[in-house]
Amino acid sequence: METMTTLDDLLDQFETDAARFDEVVRAGGDWTAPSPCEGWTAADVVRHVMDTQRDFLARQGRALDAPPQGAVAEAWAAHHGAMRAIVADRAFMAQEFDGVFGRVTVADTLARFYGFDLLVHRWDLARAHGLEVAWTVDELDRVERALDGFGEHLYDDGVCRAGVTAPADAPRHVRLLARMGRQG
Repeated sequence: METMTTLDDLLDQFETDAARFDEVVRAGGDWTAPSPCEGWTAADVVRHVMDTQRDFLARQGRALDAPPQGAVAEAWAAHHGAMRAIVADRAFMAQEFDGVFGRVTVADTLARFYGFDLLVHRWDLARAHGLEVAWTVDELDRVERALDGFGEHLYDDGVCRAGVTAPADAPRHVRLLARMGRQG
């Protein structure tokens, strides 16, 4: 299990997660299709990812212009490009702030929290579009570490809904999805 420690490691991981999410967005599908996130469509999943990243950056003093309205893939492409430009600002990425779990950098939060969001919602979006997406062993490790790291906050409003039961012999990804209230 590799641990991200340097600024470059963290940002490379975030960029990889964002690129893999981008692949699923670009694959397209029915944006009105329901997603595994209760009450959300495929478009809502993408908007959520954009909105939460934008909100985080605004709270760190780097507000982004609103993405274009209309086509989901176009809005995501504009957002993804803006995020890549911000990630390139290493001084901003190294800035520290007091987060929910203590003192962290912008890069650490992007890689660990928003990277987790990209991993999970990549699966949600793929499922909504009828695509198969498999997590790598490293991604499974990172999802599991994130779920464990949330502790008592895992089921707070806006994080994960209550877990569901997975069969005892279920594959690891199915057990992790069940912890997040999803059926694998």
